[in-house]
Amino acid sequence: MITGELKNKVDRVWEIFWTGGVTNPLSVIEQITYLLFIRGLDEIEEKRQKEASLLSFEHKRIFPEDKQYLRWGVFKDKPAEVMYKIVSEEVFTFIKTLHADKDSAYSKYMSDAIFIIPTPQMLEKIVTGLSALPLDERDTKGDLYEYLLSKISQSGTNGQFRTPRHIIKMMVELMQPSPQDIICDPAAGSAGFLVNAGDYLRENHSDLFYVQDLRNHFNNTMFYGYDMDRTMLRIGAMNMMLHGVDNPNIDYRDSLSEQNTDIGKYTLVMTNPPFKGSLDYNAVSKDLLQLTKTKKTELLFLTLFLRILKTGGRCASIVPDGVLFGSSKAHVALRKEIIEKHKLEAIVSMPGGVFKPYAGVSTAIIIFTKTGAGGTDRVWFYDMKADGYSLDDKRNEIEENDIPDIITRFKNLKDEETRKRTEQSFLVPKDEIVTNRYDLSINRYKEIEYEEVEYEKPQVILERLKELEAEIGKELDELEKMVG
Repeated sequence: MITGELKNKVDRVWEIFWTGGVTNPLSVIEQITYLLFIRGLDEIEEKRQKEASLLSFEHKRIFPEDKQYLRWGVFKDKPAEVMYKIVSEEVFTFIKTLHADKDSAYSKYMSDAIFIIPTPQMLEKIVTGLSALPLDERDTKGDLYEYLLSKISQSGTNGQFRTPRHIIKMMVELMQPSPQDIICDPAAGSAGFLVNAGDYLRENHSDLFYVQDLRNHFNNTMFYGYDMDRTMLRIGAMNMMLHGVDNPNIDYRDSLSEQNTDIGKYTLVMTNPPFKGSLDYNAVSKDLLQLTKTKKTELLFLTLFLRILKTGGRCASIVPDGVLFGSSKAHVALRKEIIEKHKLEAIVSMPGGVFKPYAGVSTAIIIFTKTGAGGTDRVWFYDMKADGYSLDDKRNEIEENDIPDIITRFKNLKDEETRKRTEQSFLVPKDEIVTNRYDLSINRYKEIEYEEVEYEKPQVILERLKELEAEIGKELDELEKMVG
């Protein structure tokens, strides 16, 4: 976890941007990303120099002999005016030319970097502030970046909003990624699902880093994230790399369009796709429309998951509640497809406040496995009432938290067989769901236990009312004597 001292240092840098007129949170994070990247290049160069010196061999330079002044460790001590000229006119041009340098995994995300820090004095303060951050450890870098991302306090374009980290972590825990998985988020944003999947593997499968093939897979071919917002792509890529993934496959792509040709490529999809309403049919891949002719993005994304997963591949996706009970032909057809032709495993219903202050929409997590041959037997439902935070705009930390219970119960579904419909979680047979037109709303199956309340006979209540009226009359008489 990020310490109070480190938070204060980051907050001071953030404040320099705001007081200097750069107030868009995404712009601030993007500029910090560039500068951290520049600092990172210098640290890589220094590490290579030390290794080369120790082993007595010539190392491949990132900064040529005549460009050493572009290194963070050199320009950070220059006067403000000199530093500003170097960074704005030369360093940014230099990092763009690194695009062809395959040894630098960062470079391709910096090709269209724009420097917007307005004054030399402001840059000097920011560079001084960032130089004070201890970035030697991967965990510190990752926590620092997560803290920066938490400062995005406004909804993005196209219905994007940041998925709370604890919800992402819960979904990763439910899916338990393996070292062999090929993981995709088709609406990656800041790459939170991919980052947390990587962290889960480090914590639970650390031995993978001692097997060359698995280590190479982790760094190069395990993680795939797509988005249409170039700012978020850069932020997501840096987020992955600061969390220790050398070469994440973070790319610009409209996942629902013909541009996306992936079929049966991934073993695990974890995502929170945008629910931005309706698309034009012409903007949607034709094979997605074959299964479900709809313009609704939330349905199209579920159809996409079925296409891009390998057989046996698993999916955990956040969906708006309407997906679960919508009565349109497209809604019913898609739920029928997942239940009849694949294996629907779980629906976790989440309270509306989970995404506040960004949105108050009620959502659920749908978990299924692509089989192509059915397999749905019973579906597990969980009614999440608390996620460890208040469900208002403030989202303060509270004691009530169903997440540990959700994870424990999902990993032990056999123990759920005896649970009653009046409890928070229970199993529902497939036949009952089919009878209900494939309705997956938990309220359709949940039973509410009403306590019987016994009231006194009407005659007794009337007698009491009379006594009360007489008492009030008596007190009014006494009050009248007092004021008379």
